[in-house]
Amino acid sequence: MRDALQWARSLIFVVNIYAMMGIMGIVFFPWALVSRKGALTACHTWCRWVRWTARWMVGIRTEVRGTPPTDEVLIAAKHQSFLDIILIFGSVPAGKFIMKRELMWAPVIGQYALKIGCVPVDRGKRSLAIKKMVRDVAKGRQQPGQLIIYPQGTRIAPGVQAPFKIGSGVLYEELGQDCVPAATNVGLFWPRMGILRKPGLAVVEFLPRIEAGLDKGTFMARLADEVEEASNRLMTEAGFDADNRDG
Repeated sequence: MRDALQWARSLIFVVNIYAMMGIMGIVFFPWALVSRKGALTACHTWCRWVRWTARWMVGIRTEVRGTPPTDEVLIAAKHQSFLDIILIFGSVPAGKFIMKRELMWAPVIGQYALKIGCVPVDRGKRSLAIKKMVRDVAKGRQQPGQLIIYPQGTRIAPGVQAPFKIGSGVLYEELGQDCVPAATNVGLFWPRMGILRKPGLAVVEFLPRIEAGLDKGTFMARLADEVEEASNRLMTEAGFDADNRDG
């Protein structure tokens, strides 16, 4: 009975956040159309709404630890669900992503993503996209801000091992920017798939930055070690047992 009630609350919560995405998207659209600040304000407002409603609708409390960067850096983050996107983006002043080109045509999301400076890439052509991004940054065409990347390439469930892909190392090396790693445990409460949301404390933690200038191999090894170690610590803190993935 308790699980059924939590599932029902979760369904209402999911409907709520996507409905509000559409409402806020329309309300802020005139401002967002003429100003990047308008688009960022809309997205940050929605992130705050999600965090507020998650607390009282499904029992997910959220916390951001460490120091969110405000300068131009790479943020290389563990990615477990949509919630870590919300927490990271909502904590920095001008976040932007490398996104799949198909999302350009998605209502609301696509238009706002382009306005805040996200870079659309073609599936299977990530190496070309990275080269283009490096060129754009060098020529000053890219909007300034914090580039949020997911080194493992996709959402990874808690306890699942997946390699860190070389694209983040290429960006770090070619752009010559510091990198701020980010760890998380959000997948324990907001899974990568499905409706059910579980109560608990969902955390994103910004780790000490990795200074620019390391070689690609050294950077990748350090990034993987630091993100995985911190994410495992956060999951253990939340009561996750790696030998029992149901937590």
